Amino acid sequence: MKLDFSKNKDGLVPAIIQDNTTYKVLMLGYLNQESLSLTLNTDIVHFYSRTKQRIWKKGEESGNELHVVSLKEDCDNDTVLIKVNPVGPVCHKGDDTCFEEINKSENFIDILEGVIENRKNNLDESSYVSNLFRKGTNKIAQKVGEEAVEMVIEAKDNNGKLFLNESADLLFHYLILLQDKGYKMKNVIDVLKSRSK
Repeated sequence: MKLDFSKNKDGLVPAIIQDNTTYKVLMLGYLNQESLSLTLNTDIVHFYSRTKQRIWKKGEESGNELHVVSLKEDCDNDTVLIKVNPVGPVCHKGDDTCFEEINKSENFIDILEGVIENRKNNLDESSYVSNLFRKGTNKIAQKVGEEAVEMVIEAKDNNGKLFLNESADLLFHYLILLQDKGYKMKNVIDVLKSRSK
């Protein structure tokens, strides 16, 4: 890495921490040369704490570490983006991100679609979703059909828990099929909105 620690008087560079799976920005911290070296050598994010005036390993007390997936410096070499797999909540308030939403437009479906897209673009042999994408559209469509039948069967009974579980399975596989065809739930909602005029 060619980070330029001399650009700021305190010798620190900002580090943007992003969840590798959901793409959510989790927090902002600061690195000095020593904390960067520790991060690179251990694959666990270490910051320089401006309040504690020392190196601080994220999760040293809580156990909620940030496991490094990749690091990229920006075009000016004065900021770094660190993609991580977080262990537990990132924020000291117990939330998965330190940023509070002002616009509540992002919902769980958006996050889930981000995970599915990641599994499509970064095929992983251990991932069920990646394996479905490998098998192709016919297999994905077949799974949607199977889940739809299972949901209909549960709808005829009075077990709400089983019905909701099968409904979740159907929605999940439908989102995979949409992604396979190059669409997202927003495209379907747009069609529904156009019909309501």
